[in-house]
Amino acid sequence: MEKKIKISVFEASIILIIVLAIMGIGVIGVGLSPQVPVMLAMSFVILWSKLRGFDWLNVNVGIKDGIEKGIVPIFIFILIGAMISTWIAAGTIPSLMVIGFKIISVRWFLPSVFIVCTLVGSAVGSAFTVASTVGIAFMGMGITMGLNPAMVAGAIISGAIFGDKLSPLSETNNLAAAVVDTDLFQHIKDLLWTMGPAGIVTLILFVLLGHDDARSSLTKINQTVQVLQNNFNISFWVLLSIILVFVCAGFKMPAIPTMLLNILVTSAIILIQQPALTMNKLATIITNGYVAKTNSSTVNTLLSRGGIVSMMPTVALIVLTLSLGGLLVKFKLISALMVPLNQHLDSSLKLVAAGLAACLGINIFVGEQFLSIILPGRAFKTAFNQGGLSNDALGRVLEEGGTVINYLVPWGVGGVFLANTLGVATINYLPFVFFSLLCPVFSLLSAISGIGLLTSNKSAVLSD
Repeated sequence: MEKKIKISVFEASIILIIVLAIMGIGVIGVGLSPQVPVMLAMSFVILWSKLRGFDWLNVNVGIKDGIEKGIVPIFIFILIGAMISTWIAAGTIPSLMVIGFKIISVRWFLPSVFIVCTLVGSAVGSAFTVASTVGIAFMGMGITMGLNPAMVAGAIISGAIFGDKLSPLSETNNLAAAVVDTDLFQHIKDLLWTMGPAGIVTLILFVLLGHDDARSSLTKINQTVQVLQNNFNISFWVLLSIILVFVCAGFKMPAIPTMLLNILVTSAIILIQQPALTMNKLATIITNGYVAKTNSSTVNTLLSRGGIVSMMPTVALIVLTLSLGGLLVKFKLISALMVPLNQHLDSSLKLVAAGLAACLGINIFVGEQFLSIILPGRAFKTAFNQGGLSNDALGRVLEEGGTVINYLVPWGVGGVFLANTLGVATINYLPFVFFSLLCPVFSLLSAISGIGLLTSNKSAVLSD
């Protein structure tokens, strides 16, 4: 029999504050890699649980239940690492850089990057895939032009997330729609009420930031293009890997088979291009990543990356954060705060604000975007219905405060992945991810004005 231990709101608040302090001081204050502070926070929660009388079975079950939710994302991250290394070895990412220098406006680089990443993201339905493929190419271009890497990363991430939210292939879109029991395409349509304006304002901000003649960087651009052409296979043939992603998206193929097929086809391209390359060397590239050996240190730094091994820090973080999240759920520390809160949500604005705060809190305390959708979705569904708001309204809040924010948390799965992939610390690119920062703002404005806020009868009404 599982022991019933009641956790008060005060006690849960103290524990969660200490957990947040451990992670915040460790990552932001001391500058530690997020894995260690999360592990310390997890150790603290386990120690508290033992002092409160929970047995080891509860601890083990909490960890196991938490990790189970991340098995598929873990495998996807491993495949992304392999795909990055093969795309570089085949010349796909270098070709994107060369083509990008020719067709993307250097003067309006940041807004161009935002638009392209939005379009690609809406097609493939994965912000991670966009950032780890075309995003790497854009980072190389931006650094070559002498732009602030944090601003370039902000444009890439903003576009990737916006595109992800427009796509029916997005895992988080499908999850949010399933959690609140609404139609997927209705869910995407509802997102446009707030994410549409957020996207427009984001584009305007990047236009203002990205207005630069960049003439002083043309010499360096030409030098980088020459290095790429001398050391990589630059051709439209290697863009077959990108075309394949869009074809798979058109057939609505899930992420895992899409990536496996892409790695296989790209590996075949590499072997055709380099007949002397042995299978052992190709396997080493897939496992350990590609190592660029050119006469440019900048190019070498940009294009020496990828591989399954490079994803292991992110995989370790996923395991730790999901374990921590599983413990917080198992010991009812989160529900102890969320359930009583429902009694005080007597207006549309309060419901939306509380939903956003809960999603933000899950992201901060757990660092996993799927849980930032699932937990608040379950906790607030009854409150939203009793308050006269539809399931569609809740689904939108889960995205506005949950999905898009995860990329801004230094110890969050999205934040760590993008920091490692783009080479810019989460805390540095955070101020420039305008899209994620604006989504909760427009969500609150919608709750205040009533514009786009759906009631249980699916009609937009003014706020209380």
